[in-house]
Amino acid sequence: MEFGTVIETIGEVIDFVGVLAIVVGVVYASLDAGLRGIRGKSPIYDRFRRVLGRAILLGLELLVAADIIKTVAVTPTLDSVLVLAIIVLIRTFLSWSLELEVSGRWPWQKRGSTVDEPPLVQTETG
Repeated sequence: MEFGTVIETIGEVIDFVGVLAIVVGVVYASLDAGLRGIRGKSPIYDRFRRVLGRAILLGLELLVAADIIKTVAVTPTLDSVLVLAIIVLIRTFLSWSLELEVSGRWPWQKRGSTVDEPPLVQTETG
């Protein structure tokens, strides 16, 4: 088997796993929300959004990884690298937006801080 074929196959498998992660996440989040509704447990909507958002984030990460593998390792032409850059930018923006929705903070913020909190500023007293 040729190297390019192996890398292309690995990229396709990771693509499939990314899509599978999203589909499984949608099914799990839906079942979880349905069972919570039947049992009268809360929160239903917030938990549904959080679980679904995490599944989509995981799927997007895997899809980006697959695109990088397939583009850079197999056909590194200028056109394919530009298309990859655009895809990665779009998926990164989506990931950041989802992270903000799911956790209430940007990916680079510390845990516990939210977007609405002002940054901590050290002041000297003297």
